[in-house]
Amino acid sequence: MKLSTLSSVKKVLFSLEVFPPKKDTSVNVIYNTLLGLRGLPVDFISVTYGAGGSQVQKNKTCEIASLIRSNYHIEPVSHLTCVGSQKEDIAASLDALQENGVENILALRGDLSPDRQPTEDFRHAVDLIHFIKEYAPQMDILGACYPEGHPESDSLEEDLLHLKEKVDCGVSHLITQLFFDNAYFYSFLEKARQKGIHVPIEAGIMPIVNKSQIERIVSMCGASVPHKMATYISRYSDNPAALRDAGIFYATEQIMDLLENGVDGIHLYTMNNVEVSQRISSSIESIIAAKNAVR
Repeated sequence: MKLSTLSSVKKVLFSLEVFPPKKDTSVNVIYNTLLGLRGLPVDFISVTYGAGGSQVQKNKTCEIASLIRSNYHIEPVSHLTCVGSQKEDIAASLDALQENGVENILALRGDLSPDRQPTEDFRHAVDLIHFIKEYAPQMDILGACYPEGHPESDSLEEDLLHLKEKVDCGVSHLITQLFFDNAYFYSFLEKARQKGIHVPIEAGIMPIVNKSQIERIVSMCGASVPHKMATYISRYSDNPAALRDAGIFYATEQIMDLLENGVDGIHLYTMNNVEVSQRISSSIESIIAAKNAVR
């Protein structure tokens, strides 16, 4: 089912993100993850490229998205990045996804690196969106957004102008980068609506369950760490079990606040952690069901 159709019949969506196994990880890891996630009341599962975005990773993404759809009967959303790609590369990826019944794509530029720089065909995510609309118009296109602004933008205002361009080009659903302070999300949402961006915006939430995770995430995306979260990390940094529980508690509180304030959906960055996904889903399942029962 296309996500635009799903959004029209459900008031609040709940979705998960998983990633393909790394080169040095057994492929069974992702299958075990999906088995553990089976039965959770999710509306869709998105599949990343993982690090590098190589053709091998693209093939794994397509394979896993197809498995989610055929074996678990959950709607898949395939990430598709364009950095370093030519039009024929993207066309081949789109053909493979369509052959496997995948109807929803999260269109991204992808991370820059010395080996992966934009080509003339695709300099920005909006170029990819244009191409998908022309080459595979039947696809639903999702986009990413950044409550604290994209790290490469000079300002949030500039970032919102680029976001409006993506929506005007055909993006029908947005998922935010992770954030830990809901105030940033509410401020961003208000500004986005003022700019005429009226598509559903799902809040991206990542439960922080170990100290190295927060250090890596903050350095990667620059998300602000509120005092309450910093206190948890400092207090329980030497107690892994307590830090995991504190991280799940913090993320659940975040989600509850977002749900009470009318968020369009929750997108959980699972890091392929089944236990964390199950515990958070169990805590919010009845709340989301109640909200969807009242239209």
